[in-house]
Amino acid sequence: MNQFITIAIVQIIALMSPGPDFFFVSQTAVSRSRHEAMAGVAGITLGVAMWAALALLGLQLLLHKVMWLERLIAIAGGLYLCWMGIKMLRGALAKPSADVKPEPVQVFVGAWRSLRNGLFTNLANPKVVIYFGSIFSAFVGVGVSSTARWGLWAMVVLETFLWFSFVAGCFALPVMRRGYLRISRWIDGCAGAVFMLFGLHLIFSKRAV
Repeated sequence: MNQFITIAIVQIIALMSPGPDFFFVSQTAVSRSRHEAMAGVAGITLGVAMWAALALLGLQLLLHKVMWLERLIAIAGGLYLCWMGIKMLRGALAKPSADVKPEPVQVFVGAWRSLRNGLFTNLANPKVVIYFGSIFSAFVGVGVSSTARWGLWAMVVLETFLWFSFVAGCFALPVMRRGYLRISRWIDGCAGAVFMLFGLHLIFSKRAV
């Protein structure tokens, strides 16, 4: 039980640290809708589930041994985040600064797009698998049963979903959306710049993970 509590605390602290996932969910919620933001949350959660499972299966050890694979994943992820950032910057420069309304889009299409972008945003950061590998190796010893290990996996996945659902709900509030309509160009521009910085960091850092 202590292991579950410790990892739960570590995970919530990590989730509260702003990163690409946070900026994606908050920007989607405030600029589009809570429905689309929740689809993005589902995509991010799916990505976390995949990274955490791979960490339990030992992918982080493989990345440390096969350096070219580590760099390849980091560069690919960095390029994707840069591409997302450029799209946000272009949107910010193209739109007027007031009375902005989200572009009309079918509900299913918008939700699917947000789910896909949320998944790719999370998968674009290979540091996640190293993070999970580190906490699992630090707090989960060889004597821990397979059931407990996958119970921890389920816990971090659920914790991720609940946290980003809370973020989506907060940023989808009417007061937040009204504020966005007034300064949408600056919000989208800042979000785009943040995505580009994360992407460039992955591409040019000496060690990607």
